[in-house]
Amino acid sequence: MRILSLILLWSIHLFAIDATLEIVKNTNKIPYIIVEQLDSENSEYSAKVLKMLVADLKVSGHFQVYDGGIIKEKEINFKDYADKKIDLLAQIKVNKSSGKLTGTLNLYDINTSARIFSKQYSENELGRFPFIAHRMTIDTNAHIKAPSIDWMQRLVVLSKYTTSGNSEIMIADYTLTYQKVVVKGGLNIFPKWADSKQENIYYTKYLETPTIVKQNLATGEIQQLVSSEGIAVVSDVSKNGENLILSLSPVGLSDLYLYNTNTKNLRKLTNYSGIDVDGKFINNEKEIIFVSDRLGYPNIFMMRIDGGGTEQVVLHGRNNSAVDSNGQYAVYTSRETNNEFGDNTFNLYLISLAPNSNYIRRLTATGKNQMPRYSHDGRTIMFLKHYKAQSALGIIRVDYNTNYFFPLNKMKIQAFDW
Repeated sequence: MRILSLILLWSIHLFAIDATLEIVKNTNKIPYIIVEQLDSENSEYSAKVLKMLVADLKVSGHFQVYDGGIIKEKEINFKDYADKKIDLLAQIKVNKSSGKLTGTLNLYDINTSARIFSKQYSENELGRFPFIAHRMTIDTNAHIKAPSIDWMQRLVVLSKYTTSGNSEIMIADYTLTYQKVVVKGGLNIFPKWADSKQENIYYTKYLETPTIVKQNLATGEIQQLVSSEGIAVVSDVSKNGENLILSLSPVGLSDLYLYNTNTKNLRKLTNYSGIDVDGKFINNEKEIIFVSDRLGYPNIFMMRIDGGGTEQVVLHGRNNSAVDSNGQYAVYTSRETNNEFGDNTFNLYLISLAPNSNYIRRLTATGKNQMPRYSHDGRTIMFLKHYKAQSALGIIRVDYNTNYFFPLNKMKIQAFDW
Protein backbone atom coordinates (compact mmCIF):
# COMPACT_ATOMS: atom_id res chain seq x y z
CA MET A 1 0.00 0.00 0.00
CA ARG A 2 2.88 2.39 0.79
CA ILE A 3 4.39 1.75 -2.65
CA LEU A 4 1.05 2.33 -4.34
CA SER A 5 0.51 5.57 -2.41
CA LEU A 6 3.90 6.90 -3.45
CA ILE A 7 3.28 5.99 -7.08
CA LEU A 8 -0.05 7.82 -6.96
CA LEU A 9 1.64 10.83 -5.35
CA TRP A 10 3.88 11.14 -8.40
CA SER A 11 1.55 9.98 -11.16
CA ILE A 12 -0.92 11.81 -13.34
CA HIS A 13 -3.54 9.88 -15.34
CA LEU A 14 -4.54 11.79 -18.46
CA PHE A 15 -7.14 11.06 -21.15
CA ALA A 16 -7.63 13.24 -24.21
CA ILE A 17 -9.84 13.84 -27.19
CA ASP A 18 -8.67 17.17 -28.51
CA ALA A 19 -7.02 20.38 -27.41
CA THR A 20 -6.84 23.93 -28.62
CA LEU A 21 -4.19 26.45 -29.55
CA GLU A 22 -3.86 29.51 -27.36
CA ILE A 23 -1.61 32.24 -28.73
CA VAL A 24 -1.13 35.68 -27.22
CA LYS A 25 0.68 37.74 -29.83
CA ASN A 26 3.79 39.62 -28.92
CA THR A 27 3.41 43.32 -29.61
CA ASN A 28 7.00 43.77 -30.83
CA LYS A 29 7.66 44.13 -34.58
CA ILE A 30 8.39 40.70 -35.98
CA PRO A 31 8.88 39.70 -39.64
CA TYR A 32 6.07 38.41 -41.82
CA ILE A 33 6.95 35.09 -43.43
CA ILE A 34 4.99 33.02 -45.95
CA VAL A 35 5.73 29.31 -46.31
CA GLU A 36 5.05 27.57 -49.63
CA GLN A 37 5.25 23.94 -50.68
CA LEU A 38 6.66 23.37 -54.16
CA ASP A 39 4.57 20.84 -56.07
CA SER A 40 6.24 17.41 -56.22
CA GLU A 41 5.46 13.70 -56.50
CA ASN A 42 5.82 13.30 -52.72
CA SER A 43 3.09 15.77 -51.84
CA GLU A 44 2.01 13.72 -48.77
CA TYR A 45 5.22 14.32 -46.83
CA SER A 46 5.70 17.80 -48.26
CA ALA A 47 2.27 18.73 -46.90
CA LYS A 48 3.10 17.24 -43.49
CA VAL A 49 6.38 19.14 -43.27
CA LEU A 50 4.67 22.35 -44.44
CA LYS A 51 2.02 22.08 -41.72
CA MET A 52 4.64 21.36 -39.06
CA LEU A 53 6.93 24.17 -40.25
CA VAL A 54 4.11 26.71 -40.10
CA ALA A 55 3.24 25.58 -36.57
CA ASP A 56 6.89 25.63 -35.46
CA LEU A 57 7.39 29.18 -36.73
CA LYS A 58 4.31 30.29 -34.79
CA VAL A 59 5.49 28.56 -31.62
CA SER A 60 8.87 30.31 -31.88
CA GLY A 61 7.17 33.65 -31.28
CA HIS A 62 9.55 35.34 -33.72
CA PHE A 63 7.41 35.42 -36.88
CA GLN A 64 4.00 36.37 -38.24
CA VAL A 65 3.31 33.27 -40.33
CA TYR A 66 1.19 32.62 -43.42
CA ASP A 67 0.58 29.23 -45.01
CA GLY A 68 1.04 29.69 -48.75
CA GLY A 69 -0.04 26.15 -49.65
CA ILE A 70 1.11 24.30 -52.78
CA ILE A 71 2.52 26.21 -55.75
CA LYS A 72 4.17 25.35 -59.04
CA GLU A 73 7.91 25.93 -59.19
CA LYS A 74 8.49 29.16 -61.10
CA GLU A 75 10.48 32.38 -61.05
CA ILE A 76 9.74 34.40 -57.94
CA ASN A 77 7.94 37.73 -58.40
CA PHE A 78 9.31 39.62 -55.41
CA LYS A 79 7.06 42.65 -56.03
CA ASP A 80 3.91 40.57 -55.53
CA TYR A 81 5.12 39.50 -52.11
CA ALA A 82 6.32 43.00 -51.22
CA ASP A 83 2.88 44.42 -52.05
CA LYS A 84 1.44 41.99 -49.46
CA LYS A 85 3.90 43.30 -46.84
CA ILE A 86 5.76 39.97 -46.74
CA ASP A 87 9.34 40.11 -45.42
CA LEU A 88 10.47 36.51 -45.91
CA LEU A 89 9.51 33.67 -48.25
CA ALA A 90 10.26 30.05 -47.37
CA GLN A 91 9.83 27.48 -50.13
CA ILE A 92 10.13 23.79 -49.29
CA LYS A 93 10.15 20.50 -51.13
CA VAL A 94 10.30 16.99 -49.65
CA ASN A 95 11.30 13.87 -51.58
CA LYS A 96 10.85 10.25 -50.49
CA SER A 97 13.19 7.53 -51.73
CA SER A 98 13.86 4.02 -50.38
CA GLY A 99 12.14 4.78 -47.09
CA LYS A 100 14.13 7.96 -46.53
CA LEU A 101 13.15 11.62 -46.68
CA THR A 102 15.08 14.58 -48.05
CA GLY A 103 13.76 18.07 -47.52
CA THR A 104 14.96 21.27 -49.18
CA LEU A 105 14.48 24.77 -47.80
CA ASN A 106 15.07 27.95 -49.80
CA LEU A 107 14.67 31.19 -47.85
CA TYR A 108 14.24 34.54 -49.64
CA ASP A 109 14.46 38.10 -48.35
CA ILE A 110 11.64 39.92 -50.14
CA ASN A 111 13.00 43.36 -49.23
CA THR A 112 16.33 42.70 -50.98
CA SER A 113 14.89 40.40 -53.70
CA ALA A 114 17.51 37.75 -52.92
CA ARG A 115 17.81 34.16 -51.78
CA ILE A 116 19.55 34.29 -48.41
CA PHE A 117 19.62 30.66 -47.33
CA SER A 118 19.42 27.18 -48.86
CA LYS A 119 19.85 23.79 -47.20
CA GLN A 120 18.92 20.11 -47.48
CA TYR A 121 17.71 17.97 -44.56
CA SER A 122 17.60 14.17 -44.39
CA GLU A 123 15.88 11.59 -42.18
CA ASN A 124 16.30 7.82 -42.45
CA GLU A 125 12.82 7.08 -41.02
CA LEU A 126 9.61 8.34 -42.61
CA GLY A 127 8.08 8.87 -39.18
CA ARG A 128 10.78 11.40 -38.32
CA PHE A 129 9.47 13.96 -40.81
CA PRO A 130 8.70 16.43 -37.95
CA PHE A 131 12.43 16.84 -37.36
CA ILE A 132 12.91 18.10 -40.92
CA ALA A 133 10.44 20.88 -40.11
CA HIS A 134 11.96 21.50 -36.67
CA ARG A 135 15.46 21.93 -38.14
CA MET A 136 14.16 24.15 -40.94
CA THR A 137 12.54 26.34 -38.29
CA ILE A 138 15.70 26.48 -36.18
CA ASP A 139 17.78 27.55 -39.20
CA THR A 140 15.24 30.14 -40.34
CA ASN A 141 15.11 31.53 -36.82
CA ALA A 142 18.91 31.65 -36.56
CA HIS A 143 19.15 33.47 -39.88
CA ILE A 144 17.22 36.45 -38.51
CA LYS A 145 19.39 36.30 -35.37
CA ALA A 146 16.44 35.67 -33.06
CA PRO A 147 16.95 33.96 -29.67
CA SER A 148 17.75 30.27 -30.06
CA ILE A 149 14.95 27.71 -30.37
CA ASP A 150 17.25 24.67 -30.55
CA TRP A 151 14.98 22.99 -27.99
CA MET A 152 12.62 22.17 -30.88
CA GLN A 153 14.88 19.38 -32.12
CA ARG A 154 15.32 17.75 -28.72
CA LEU A 155 13.51 14.54 -27.83
CA VAL A 156 10.95 14.13 -25.07
CA VAL A 157 11.17 10.87 -23.10
CA LEU A 158 7.96 9.79 -21.39
CA SER A 159 6.36 6.82 -19.68
CA LYS A 160 2.78 5.93 -20.52
CA TYR A 161 0.46 3.38 -18.96
CA THR A 162 -0.64 0.57 -21.28
CA THR A 163 -2.49 -1.98 -19.12
CA SER A 164 -2.89 -2.49 -15.39
CA GLY A 165 0.58 -2.75 -13.84
CA ASN A 166 2.34 -2.15 -17.17
CA SER A 167 3.86 0.88 -18.82
CA GLU A 168 6.09 1.72 -21.76
CA ILE A 169 8.78 4.34 -22.19
CA MET A 170 8.89 6.14 -25.48
CA ILE A 171 10.72 9.01 -27.14
CA ALA A 172 8.93 11.71 -29.12
CA ASP A 173 9.36 15.12 -30.66
CA TYR A 174 7.96 18.03 -28.67
CA THR A 175 4.63 17.92 -30.56
CA LEU A 176 4.26 14.14 -29.94
CA THR A 177 3.84 13.65 -33.70
CA TYR A 178 6.88 11.36 -33.82
CA GLN A 179 6.71 8.54 -31.27
CA LYS A 180 8.91 5.48 -30.74
CA VAL A 181 8.72 2.92 -27.92
CA VAL A 182 12.15 2.19 -26.41
CA VAL A 183 11.23 0.22 -23.24
CA LYS A 184 8.32 -2.18 -22.73
CA GLY A 185 7.36 -5.12 -20.55
CA GLY A 186 6.46 -4.62 -16.90
CA LEU A 187 6.23 -1.37 -14.98
CA ASN A 188 8.77 1.19 -16.26
CA ILE A 189 8.30 4.70 -14.87
CA PHE A 190 9.93 8.08 -14.13
CA PRO A 191 12.22 8.35 -17.19
CA LYS A 192 15.00 10.94 -17.11
CA TRP A 193 17.60 11.90 -19.70
CA ALA A 194 21.04 10.81 -18.51
CA ASP A 195 23.10 13.12 -20.74
CA SER A 196 22.78 16.28 -22.80
CA LYS A 197 23.27 14.32 -26.05
CA GLN A 198 20.16 12.26 -25.23
CA GLU A 199 21.92 8.95 -25.79
CA ASN A 200 21.01 7.32 -22.45
CA ILE A 201 18.05 7.38 -20.08
CA TYR A 202 17.45 6.59 -16.43
CA TYR A 203 14.17 5.09 -15.31
CA THR A 204 12.64 3.08 -12.50
CA LYS A 205 12.00 -0.59 -13.25
CA TYR A 206 9.97 -2.75 -10.90
CA LEU A 207 12.02 -5.89 -10.28
CA GLU A 208 11.97 -7.46 -6.79
CA THR A 209 12.12 -3.88 -5.52
CA PRO A 210 11.93 -0.57 -7.41
CA THR A 211 15.30 -0.25 -9.16
CA ILE A 212 16.89 2.70 -10.97
CA VAL A 213 18.45 1.56 -14.25
CA LYS A 214 20.38 3.28 -17.01
CA GLN A 215 19.75 2.27 -20.62
CA ASN A 216 21.65 3.12 -23.78
CA LEU A 217 19.09 3.86 -26.49
CA ALA A 218 21.33 2.76 -29.35
CA THR A 219 22.52 -0.58 -27.96
CA GLY A 220 19.78 -1.37 -25.43
CA GLU A 221 22.44 -2.10 -22.79
CA ILE A 222 21.01 -1.82 -19.25
CA GLN A 223 22.93 -1.06 -16.06
CA GLN A 224 21.36 -1.27 -12.58
CA LEU A 225 22.21 1.59 -10.20
CA VAL A 226 20.22 1.72 -6.96
CA SER A 227 17.25 -0.14 -5.45
CA SER A 228 14.90 0.97 -2.68
CA GLU A 229 11.92 -0.66 -0.97
CA GLY A 230 9.36 2.10 -1.44
CA ILE A 231 10.40 4.51 -4.16
CA ALA A 232 13.53 4.93 -6.29
CA VAL A 233 13.53 7.83 -8.73
CA VAL A 234 16.12 10.00 -10.49
CA SER A 235 14.88 13.52 -9.77
CA ASP A 236 17.66 15.46 -11.51
CA VAL A 237 20.94 15.06 -13.37
CA SER A 238 23.85 17.50 -13.12
CA LYS A 239 24.93 19.30 -16.28
CA ASN A 240 28.00 17.10 -16.72
CA GLY A 241 25.97 13.98 -15.95
CA GLU A 242 28.22 13.03 -13.03
CA ASN A 243 25.85 13.61 -10.10
CA LEU A 244 22.24 12.57 -9.62
CA ILE A 245 19.62 13.66 -7.12
CA LEU A 246 17.65 10.56 -6.13
CA SER A 247 14.38 10.19 -4.25
CA LEU A 248 14.69 6.99 -2.19
CA SER A 249 12.77 5.41 0.67
CA PRO A 250 14.84 2.48 1.98
CA VAL A 251 13.23 2.96 5.42
CA GLY A 252 10.04 4.93 6.03
CA LEU A 253 9.08 7.69 3.59
CA SER A 254 11.29 9.23 0.92
CA ASP A 255 14.40 11.38 1.38
CA LEU A 256 16.76 12.97 -1.13
CA TYR A 257 20.20 11.55 -1.89
CA LEU A 258 23.20 12.62 -3.97
CA TYR A 259 24.62 9.83 -6.13
CA ASN A 260 27.96 10.06 -7.95
CA THR A 261 27.94 8.00 -11.15
CA ASN A 262 31.75 7.64 -11.19
CA THR A 263 32.46 6.67 -7.59
CA LYS A 264 29.00 5.08 -6.94
CA ASN A 265 28.96 7.02 -3.66
CA LEU A 266 25.48 7.62 -2.24
CA ARG A 267 25.07 10.48 0.27
CA LYS A 268 21.88 11.35 2.11
CA LEU A 269 20.88 15.01 1.76
CA THR A 270 17.66 15.22 3.77
CA ASN A 271 16.69 13.43 6.96
CA TYR A 272 13.03 14.15 7.55
CA SER A 273 10.39 11.76 8.87
CA GLY A 274 7.91 12.79 6.16
CA ILE A 275 8.22 13.07 2.39
CA ASP A 276 11.05 14.88 0.54
CA VAL A 277 10.92 14.41 -3.25
CA ASP A 278 11.47 16.06 -6.64
CA GLY A 279 14.90 17.58 -5.91
CA LYS A 280 16.45 19.84 -8.56
CA PHE A 281 19.91 21.45 -8.78
CA ILE A 282 20.04 25.26 -8.49
CA ASN A 283 22.66 27.99 -7.94
CA ASN A 284 25.41 26.36 -10.03
CA GLU A 285 24.53 23.01 -8.44
CA LYS A 286 25.51 24.22 -4.97
CA GLU A 287 21.92 23.99 -3.73
CA ILE A 288 18.78 22.01 -4.39
CA ILE A 289 15.11 22.95 -4.52
CA PHE A 290 12.56 20.27 -3.65
CA VAL A 291 9.04 19.37 -2.50
CA SER A 292 8.42 18.47 1.15
CA ASP A 293 5.43 18.04 3.45
CA ARG A 294 7.35 19.25 6.52
CA LEU A 295 4.76 22.01 7.08
CA GLY A 296 1.95 19.47 7.05
CA TYR A 297 1.22 20.04 3.36
CA PRO A 298 3.36 19.90 0.17
CA ASN A 299 5.48 23.01 -0.33
CA ILE A 300 8.74 24.11 -1.94
CA PHE A 301 12.02 24.31 0.00
CA MET A 302 15.71 24.73 -0.74
CA MET A 303 18.96 23.76 0.98
CA ARG A 304 22.70 23.69 0.34
CA ILE A 305 24.15 20.41 -0.88
CA ASP A 306 27.07 20.68 1.55
CA GLY A 307 24.69 20.79 4.53
CA GLY A 308 22.74 23.26 6.60
CA GLY A 309 19.08 23.89 7.26
CA THR A 310 16.18 24.08 4.84
CA GLU A 311 14.54 27.32 3.71
CA GLN A 312 10.92 27.70 2.63
CA VAL A 313 10.88 29.12 -0.89
CA VAL A 314 7.16 29.56 -1.62
CA LEU A 315 4.86 31.47 0.72
CA HIS A 316 1.86 31.23 -1.62
CA GLY A 317 -0.64 28.35 -1.53
CA ARG A 318 -1.06 25.32 0.70
CA ASN A 319 -0.51 22.52 -1.81
CA ASN A 320 2.54 23.07 -4.01
CA SER A 321 3.32 19.59 -5.24
CA ALA A 322 5.86 19.76 -8.10
CA VAL A 323 8.81 21.97 -9.01
CA ASP A 324 11.44 22.46 -11.68
CA SER A 325 14.17 25.05 -12.09
CA ASN A 326 16.51 26.47 -14.71
CA GLY A 327 18.87 27.61 -11.96
CA GLN A 328 17.67 31.23 -11.81
CA TYR A 329 13.93 30.72 -11.76
CA ALA A 330 11.65 27.97 -10.52
CA VAL A 331 8.25 26.89 -11.80
CA TYR A 332 5.91 25.04 -9.48
CA THR A 333 2.41 23.54 -9.38
CA SER A 334 -0.05 25.00 -6.87
CA ARG A 335 -3.53 23.75 -6.03
CA GLU A 336 -5.86 26.77 -6.05
CA THR A 337 -9.10 25.11 -4.86
CA ASN A 338 -10.02 22.56 -2.23
CA ASN A 339 -13.02 20.65 -3.56
CA GLU A 340 -13.26 17.35 -1.72
CA PHE A 341 -15.65 15.75 -4.21
CA GLY A 342 -15.08 17.77 -7.39
CA ASP A 343 -12.31 18.86 -9.71
CA ASN A 344 -9.63 21.16 -8.36
CA THR A 345 -7.68 23.83 -10.21
CA PHE A 346 -3.90 23.47 -10.33
CA ASN A 347 -1.95 26.41 -11.75
CA LEU A 348 1.70 26.96 -12.58
CA TYR A 349 3.64 29.82 -10.99
CA LEU A 350 7.06 31.24 -11.83
CA ILE A 351 9.32 32.66 -9.10
CA SER A 352 12.80 34.16 -9.05
CA LEU A 353 15.44 32.43 -6.94
CA ALA A 354 17.49 35.62 -6.57
CA PRO A 355 18.16 36.58 -2.92
CA ASN A 356 15.41 38.75 -1.40
CA SER A 357 13.36 38.64 -4.61
CA ASN A 358 9.56 38.79 -4.34
CA TYR A 359 8.98 38.10 -8.04
CA ILE A 360 6.06 35.75 -8.71
CA ARG A 361 4.08 35.27 -11.92
CA ARG A 362 1.12 33.04 -12.64
CA LEU A 363 1.57 31.16 -15.92
CA THR A 364 -1.81 29.39 -16.24
CA ALA A 365 -5.38 30.24 -15.28
CA THR A 366 -7.69 27.26 -15.80
CA GLY A 367 -7.75 23.49 -15.43
CA LYS A 368 -5.18 21.14 -13.94
CA ASN A 369 -1.68 22.23 -14.96
CA GLN A 370 0.93 19.85 -13.62
CA MET A 371 4.40 18.37 -13.96
CA PRO A 372 6.29 21.45 -15.29
CA ARG A 373 9.62 20.79 -17.02
CA TYR A 374 12.09 23.37 -18.33
CA SER A 375 13.62 23.08 -21.78
CA HIS A 376 17.36 22.47 -22.05
CA ASP A 377 18.01 26.21 -22.53
CA GLY A 378 15.72 27.16 -19.63
CA ARG A 379 13.48 29.52 -21.63
CA THR A 380 10.51 27.29 -22.39
CA ILE A 381 8.34 25.17 -20.08
CA MET A 382 6.54 21.94 -20.95
CA PHE A 383 3.69 20.70 -18.77
CA LEU A 384 0.57 18.53 -18.68
CA LYS A 385 -2.84 20.21 -18.87
CA HIS A 386 -6.26 18.70 -18.18
CA TYR A 387 -9.33 20.85 -18.79
CA LYS A 388 -12.98 19.94 -19.42
CA ALA A 389 -12.32 16.27 -20.27
CA GLN A 390 -9.48 17.22 -22.63
CA SER A 391 -5.79 16.70 -21.99
CA ALA A 392 -2.71 18.02 -23.71
CA LEU A 393 1.02 18.47 -23.51
CA GLY A 394 1.51 22.21 -23.14
CA ILE A 395 4.35 24.52 -24.13
CA ILE A 396 4.86 27.90 -22.45
CA ARG A 397 7.15 30.36 -24.22
CA VAL A 398 7.87 32.34 -21.08
CA ASP A 399 9.43 35.40 -22.75
CA TYR A 400 6.60 35.75 -25.27
CA ASN A 401 3.43 35.02 -23.25
CA THR A 402 2.45 32.21 -25.60
CA ASN A 403 0.97 28.80 -24.87
CA TYR A 404 0.65 25.96 -27.35
CA PHE A 405 -1.13 22.67 -26.71
CA PHE A 406 -0.67 19.24 -28.29
CA PRO A 407 -3.51 16.77 -27.62
CA LEU A 408 -2.88 13.54 -25.76
CA ASN A 409 -4.93 11.12 -27.81
CA LYS A 410 -6.02 8.57 -25.18
CA MET A 411 -2.47 8.55 -23.82
CA LYS A 412 -2.03 8.26 -20.04
CA ILE A 413 1.30 9.89 -19.23
CA GLN A 414 2.92 8.89 -15.94
CA ALA A 415 6.03 11.12 -16.16
CA PHE A 416 8.24 12.78 -18.77
CA ASP A 417 11.52 14.60 -19.24
CA TRP A 418 12.69 16.99 -21.92
